[in-house]
Formats: sequence, structure tokens, C-alpha cells
Amino acid sequence: EKLDGTVYGDGVNIAARLQGLAEPGGITVSASVRSAVKGKINAEFDDQGEQQVKNIADPVRAYAMRADGVASATAGSPSTTDSEKTLPLPDRPSIAVLAFTNMSGDAEQDYFTDGITEDIITELSRFPSLFVIARNSSFTYKGIAVDINQVGRELGVRYIVEGSIRRAGNRIRVTAQLIDSVSGSHIWAERYDREVQDIFAVQEEVTECIVAAIAPQIDVAEALRARRRPSSLSAYELAMRASGLLFEGYRTSDRGLSTQGLELARTAVAIDPQSAAAWLAVAFGQFQNVALRIVEDRQRAWQEGLEAADRALEITDSGTGHAVKACLISHAPFGGRWDEARAEAETAYRLNPQDTLVIGIYAMTLTHTGDALQAIKVLERSLRISPRNPLVYDTYFELAQAHAMIKQYAAGVDWALRARIAAPRSVLPHLLLAVLHVGLGNLDKARAALNDARQLAPELVQKRLSTSSANTATEYRRRYDTFLRVAAGLDGPKAADAFRSN
Repeated sequence: EKLDGTVYGDGVNIAARLQGLAEPGGITVSASVRSAVKGKINAEFDDQGEQQVKNIADPVRAYAMRADGVASATAGSPSTTDSEKTLPLPDRPSIAVLAFTNMSGDAEQDYFTDGITEDIITELSRFPSLFVIARNSSFTYKGIAVDINQVGRELGVRYIVEGSIRRAGNRIRVTAQLIDSVSGSHIWAERYDREVQDIFAVQEEVTECIVAAIAPQIDVAEALRARRRPSSLSAYELAMRASGLLFEGYRTSDRGLSTQGLELARTAVAIDPQSAAAWLAVAFGQFQNVALRIVEDRQRAWQEGLEAADRALEITDSGTGHAVKACLISHAPFGGRWDEARAEAETAYRLNPQDTLVIGIYAMTLTHTGDALQAIKVLERSLRISPRNPLVYDTYFELAQAHAMIKQYAAGVDWALRARIAAPRSVLPHLLLAVLHVGLGNLDKARAALNDARQLAPELVQKRLSTSSANTATEYRRRYDTFLRVAAGLDGPKAADAFRSN
């Protein structure tokens, strides 16, 4: 400060620059000023994000003051009342993908940043179960520091995806996170580091990874949310709760959970016969009745499941619907029509190649129609694009089965062990481990795996030993059945030799 009262320094420079950001008659302050006056004056502040100002090296976080509850017109969102801003949540999972932030310091990288955001929106729109906000709405928040809860209210969505992209030389880093706008909780976050050789190939790969991670995370979050709701569930919420029980029942071979899930799905259909999610849950429940031999009249269960899948597809043509129908066709009473199942699964995969459930079922049909190597390739891609998929058990198990079908028993054991870790209460990996160890000639390990299976589901194991496999191709079915009987001591070790020599 000079003797004449003139003041110099960064503080003065910042104040002068912030003055230029303020609306006419308004006040904009820095973070330090906001912190100093907070609680001392009758005003609130709207975060305007970090601003790059002249002659100051680091960005300055700016806040527009709201006095007496009147919002600043430059606070980022349109100046509307709270009642006008708030939109009701749809009756299905709703999501907005905000424009990713270009942190490269190079405006020319905006095309890449916007391109990834647009691709994520497009790919998420492939999921009929999701309500996805269009680009022209979500991009209105571009370049603005936002309050996630406020964005959720203004767009009428529960879930928000936001992220950033930074490029330095030949490397690029993309970060993304999924947030519940109602609770503010972070559901998922990931970082992707890539070498840039073909920028569009990187854009496609990162988009695939993000979408493949987000979709199952939303499914899990919705199922948990429905489970916590005490009463007055909508048809959709009942369907989500039913699906959660059915998936858990299938992984653990828990007939009680599967039966409970099917009952909830039927209740959802009774409430809303136009709910595709409810009909799909019924179809999947009946598939379990057939595959896990839960009911005696498997023929009727199969027929009702197929009709439910067709009803769901009439309401909404979706990859998931075709995938569930493929499962049922593969168990057509009861040897399976695998060529038809594969055609149905190919339709599912074409509609939504990012859905990990669809990928798993498509790979299963590839395996059982003699294309196990292609199935392995598809499943490995699934792991690449969604390494933290909460439903990864299915991918591990199908990889184990694909390797078993082409007699790569050691690799099959590795994947089956991963499946057992991912779903320790599932009986299926233990049964497959017994088969794989017989293939390797490790009879002691085969018997131990079968005993583990008996501990988990003794009735299912007994049925499995007394009847032929219902869901595999002919040659593999005979080999699987023989190896399992050898593990159980029902056939001698020599019974497996013929299969090993072919």
C-alpha cells in the first residue's frame, strides 16, 4: 500500500477480475472472502466454479452472492422458482450424463471430450430400462460448476454421470463417476489411462468401458433401494426386487429365493401388465424352475416362461428380453434348441453389445454351438470393458465352461475358482470344478469339489447325478455327465479315458 492509499497485490488483482464477472449490480467474491463472511451476513453464495483470470497463475474459485434469498442471474441455472425447477422422477432408473470437463488446457480437445459424452449418452440409450436425458438438455450445464442435487431436481433424474478428460502428449486420462443425485452418494468411480494412437479408437474403447460399468451398477443400486423400501412398492420396484432375489437364487442355487422372486414378479405383473421389467422377471424365474429343477412340471414352467419373455418383447424390444428368451430356448424340453437360442442371443447382442448379461448369454450360446473360442474372445472383451462388474460371476463361470468344452481343463479350473470366489454359495462352480479335475486326472480334487457342492445343495447334486444335463451340447453333455459320475464314484476312472483320448 502506498502513502496515497493505493493498494497493490494479487488480492487487488483478483478483486478487479471478479468484478468483471459479476452481473450488473451484483457481487462476486473469491473463496477466501466467502469463507470469511459466511454466517456473518444475511446472504448465500452460488458456486460459479474455478475461473481463469488475467495475471493470476492459478484459477480462482468464484461465488455469486445471493442476498435475502434472491438468486444471482449468473449462478449457472435458469432463474426459476423451486417448484418450476423440480421435475418428478420417472418410474424407471433415470440418468443424465453431464458434459465431461476438458482439463487439457487445449480448447481443441473439446471435440474429443464432447464426443465421449455424446457416445455415452447414445450407448446408455440402448438400455430400454433406463430413462436417459437427451444431450441438448444435459449439455446446458457445460462449463458450469453444478450442485448434483439441483441438477437431479431440474432434469428429473436420480443418477448423474460426470467426468473429466486430460491429455498430455500421447497419453490421455479419463475419469468418470456415477452419483445418486437424491442422496448425494457416490455409487461408482473409475479412471482410464490410455496411449493415444487412434483417437477415435480410444474414444470408442473408453465409452464401452464406462457404459458397461454404469449399467450394472444402476441395476444393483435399484435392487438395493427397492429392498429397503418397506411398503407401497410400484410394479417396477417390485420387479427390481424380484430380479435381485432371482439372480441371488440362481447364483446360490437357493430355491427359496428363486421361488420368492418369481412370486414378487407375478405380483408386479398383476399391478401393471404393461411392465416389461415385470414380465422379464417372470420369464427369468420360470427359466430357473427349469434349469435348477425347482418344480416337477418343468414343461409348464418352460412354456409360461417363454410366453412371459414374448410378452416383455411385445412391450419393449430389448437386448435383455432376447437374451432371457435365448436362455429358455436353450432349455427347450429339454435337450435344447441351440441354433435357435444362438440366433436369439445374436439379436440381443446386436441391440446392446455393452450389456454384460447379454454378453454372457451370447457367449453361452456360442460355446454350445461349437464356437467356444469365439465365446472366450467375447467374454474376455466383457472383462476388459467392465473389470469391476458386480455381476462378474457369470463371466467367470462361462469362461470356465467354454474352456471345459474345448478340453482346456487347466484354464477352466482357473476360471471356475474365480467364479467360486465371486459367488461362494453357488453350487455350479463346484460341480464344474469336479468335472474339470476329472479331465485333468485329479480324482482327489474332483471328489473334494463334489463334496463341497453337496454341502451347499445336496438335493440338487443328487438330481444332477441321477439325470442327464439339460443345458449343454450333445458331446459335452455326455462328457460332463461321465466325469461327474466318476467324481462321485458311480463310474470307474476308466470311464473318463475315452473322452480324454478323443
